[in-house]
Amino acid sequence: MAKDGARRKKAGVSTEDRIRALPLWNGSITIEPLKGGLSNESYLVRDAGGRHVVRFGRDFPFHHVARQREVMTARAAHEAGFAPAVRYSEPGLMVTAYLGARTFAASDVRANRERIARLIRAFHTEMPKHVSGAGFMFWVFHVIRDYARTLLSGGSRMAPSVPAYLELAEQLERQQRPLAIVFGHNDLLPANLLDDGQRLWLIDFEYAGFGTGMFDLAGAASNAGMSEDESDELLATYFDCRPDFGLRRAHAAMQCASLLREAMWSMVSELYLSAPGADYAAYTAENLTRLDAALCSYRARFGDLPS
Repeated sequence: MAKDGARRKKAGVSTEDRIRALPLWNGSITIEPLKGGLSNESYLVRDAGGRHVVRFGRDFPFHHVARQREVMTARAAHEAGFAPAVRYSEPGLMVTAYLGARTFAASDVRANRERIARLIRAFHTEMPKHVSGAGFMFWVFHVIRDYARTLLSGGSRMAPSVPAYLELAEQLERQQRPLAIVFGHNDLLPANLLDDGQRLWLIDFEYAGFGTGMFDLAGAASNAGMSEDESDELLATYFDCRPDFGLRRAHAAMQCASLLREAMWSMVSELYLSAPGADYAAYTAENLTRLDAALCSYRARFGDLPS
């Protein structure tokens, strides 16, 4: 997104100029950058009507991200009661209501795992009633395979490791079990969960689509570093029953797949993205370290992955 900002400046239009020119403001405005995004550029804007978030983001074909689909999903998530209202959108830009809610850290996700399990189940159940247009499917193992092609064709520094990543993904995919197709968020990093003191909210729907509910359950657990017992409680609340051996094994394998996907997302981002303050190489290393730990945990509980 820094590259997009540079293009706007080169054309004589600053980011703040573009924000000020939007047709929805009530009176004068103040603009403040929001920190934390790995691939998008966001600003907090105050006008006489309140506070709003302006989010810039272009399509990222290498990440399967289409902003038109993201806007549709954000509107549907608001209608279903999971997300802030979308105030305005145009190509490359979306304005949503600012909730003033607390952004979760990993420790918050672990402490609120039962609330989050219920939120995930409600999202999976209710969102198909509100989304529209062509159905987008998210299957993490396809994403990993496509990322592998992108890394090889782009000359990634990680190219020598790609065959091992693909072999691991195949082993993890074989541990999955059939579940009902649901509409998932598919990017449950702690920062995409908000708490206003009364209820939880979801934001950022770039990767939302139809698929297995196991990926959201695994993403919530792996991104927050849940223990074995915490993960089992997450599953028990979501499925409303004690998880059996096969379900726990599939969940542990999907947690590894979630971390592998996150690491490969960062590898691809090293090639094609530049966001203010983002260190993709460091984020790649962080997620590979977490993947190694998750694989050790898996093997301790369930034995070696079959070849």
